[in-house]
Amino acid sequence: MLCGQVFVFIHFVKIFLVLCVIIITSCTQKQDENIYANDLKDTSSAKAAQLTYDETQQIETGNIKPQELLSFAQTLIGTPYKYASTDPASGFDCSGFITYIFNHFNIAVPRSSVGFTNVQRQIDIEEAKPGDIILFTGTDSAIRTVGHMGIIISRNDTDLQFIHSSSGKANGVTITPFNKYYAGRFVKVIRIFKQNDLD
Repeated sequence: MLCGQVFVFIHFVKIFLVLCVIIITSCTQKQDENIYANDLKDTSSAKAAQLTYDETQQIETGNIKPQELLSFAQTLIGTPYKYASTDPASGFDCSGFITYIFNHFNIAVPRSSVGFTNVQRQIDIEEAKPGDIILFTGTDSAIRTVGHMGIIISRNDTDLQFIHSSSGKANGVTITPFNKYYAGRFVKVIRIFKQNDLD
């Protein structure tokens, strides 16, 4: 009888913990949206305010080439990490960095990393090319929700590198190899640029 009660109690604790994770994730995303809305009031983010991503549409890159976007992204290496920011004067979080880069070329994209989960087309990592977006979990790889992202900057037979704004050791925009740590957090690669299908 006691064992049965302990089992039921453990089961309810597990359900409670899962619900807590869902609520915390939801609150964090809402907080990101509120902070982002406040950031857009700043004149330095005025351009981003004009580019609202419509979740029912594809990301349209027009005639912009992946290398153009990557060249611009590399000019931001060393910009510090700042949570929920799209302002290069103060720093970027991972999705703020992506938003800023794409918006610079008048390309509207989701503001949060999790917002990229179901956009465009997933490709195998072996087929990844510079300009493709790489998605990861947050720092807890056991929670398989997208929580971090970068742009693939180089790919060859043995090495893949991506540029991102990291809250880790680099604490800002940096180029990082796809190492064992990030392999454990890897979710998927998505193709944004149609040109990458032609090369």
